[in-house]
Amino acid sequence: MSKATLFRARVPTTRLRKAEKVFARLGMKASDAFNVFLAQVELRGDMPFAITSRPESLITTPEQGKVWDHALGEY
Repeated sequence: MSKATLFRARVPTTRLRKAEKVFARLGMKASDAFNVFLAQVELRGDMPFAITSRPESLITTPEQGKVWDHALGEY
């Protein structure tokens, strides 16, 4: 077994609680999610998502429907 290191961080309580609800739906704990994040950083040699001060705007629901129809075909 590889050596493990204890990592501690301060995060806002409400942010952690909201994130834990998402992780629970995935059958994960916060520590599992953090390990997944670190594994992705290790694999990519970079952040697994863009960090920017100018994020792209989110698309609307109808726009998302068109994207899905194009990718998956109409049903």
